[in-house]
Amino acid sequence: MKFKTPKGGLLAVLIGTTILMCNVVFASDYPNKPIKVIVPSPPAGPPDLILRILGPKLSASLGQPIVIENKPGAGGMVGTAYLSQQSPDGYSWLFTTASHVNIPPFNENVNYDPVKDFTHVTLVAQNFGQVLVVRPDLGVNNLEQLIQFAKKNPGKLTYGHAGLGTASHIPAELLKSMTGTDILAVPFKGVAEATNDVIAGRVDIFFVGTQIALQHVQAGKLKAIAITGGKRWDGMPTVPTMNEAGLKGFEVVNWFGLWLPIKASPEIVNKIYSEVKVALQSPDIKQQFAQLGLEGVGMKPEDFVKYVTKEALSAKEIAHKIPKE
Repeated sequence: MKFKTPKGGLLAVLIGTTILMCNVVFASDYPNKPIKVIVPSPPAGPPDLILRILGPKLSASLGQPIVIENKPGAGGMVGTAYLSQQSPDGYSWLFTTASHVNIPPFNENVNYDPVKDFTHVTLVAQNFGQVLVVRPDLGVNNLEQLIQFAKKNPGKLTYGHAGLGTASHIPAELLKSMTGTDILAVPFKGVAEATNDVIAGRVDIFFVGTQIALQHVQAGKLKAIAITGGKRWDGMPTVPTMNEAGLKGFEVVNWFGLWLPIKASPEIVNKIYSEVKVALQSPDIKQQFAQLGLEGVGMKPEDFVKYVTKEALSAKEIAHKIPKE
C-alpha cells in the first residue's frame, strides 16, 4: 500500500531530520570554543570564589577555557536577565546563588521567570548558612546582646544587604520580624562592598557567607555572632546557630546553582552536569569547599528543576512576610 505525502510534507520531514542530525552532531562536538559563565554579582563575591576553585577543573575536563563574566546590578537581575537572552548553545552559563529565586518576589520589574525561563543544570553547592557579623567596636558579643541593643536603640542600628531577596537581605529581615526590632537597611551593589563598609564601621551588622566571613573574623576585622544554618560549621566551631543562640526555628542556608538559557540541548545539559558531578567528587575540590564552609551537591537536572520550583514557591511565601522597601 502506498501513501501519498501531502504537499510540502516531505520537505518538512527532511528539514526536521537535518536539524535533528545537526543537533546531535553539535552536542557530540561540544564544547569546541571557550565557555562564558555569567555571574550576576561583582567580583570577589561567593560565586566568584567557587568558580575559581571549580573552573580550572571543568576547563581541563571539557577542554575549553571557562571565562567568568561579572554582570552585577539590581541584586543580580541584570546579569540573570542578560543570560536569559543568550543562545541556548551551551556556551553561556549562569552561575548564581539562591537569590535566583529569592529576588523576583521582591521586585515588580523582573522580566523573567526563574523557573520557566531557564534550563536547569545542577545544584552545585550549599553552605552552612550565613554568618551574622558585626563591627568589632559595636560592643556586643552575642545575639542576645545584639537584640537588646537594637530594642534600646530603635532605628539606630544598620544592616547591609546586596539587594532585595539576596542571602544578606532575607536573614536580616527575618531577624527583625522575629525579634520586633527596628534596624535600618543599607543596600549595596554586592557582598564585597557591604563587607568593606561593616569593616570600616559605616554599617553595623551583615549576614555574609561563611567563605567571606572566615577570613575577616580570623583577622579580627569582624566579629561573628551566629550562623543561620541548622548546624554549626567546623570552620567556626564556637559560633552558635541562630537557633542555639535563642531564635528558635531560624534556619536559612544559601545555595549555588548552574543554569543555561531556555531550550538548551538535553545532551549538552547532561554533559555539563556530568562534568560538574565528577569535579565535585575530586578530593581537592572537597577540601577547598570544606575550608570555605561549602558542601558540594551535584544534583541531577531533573531533580534540580523540582528543587528550584519548590524554592521559588517558598521565596514567595517569605516575601509576603517581609516588608518591601
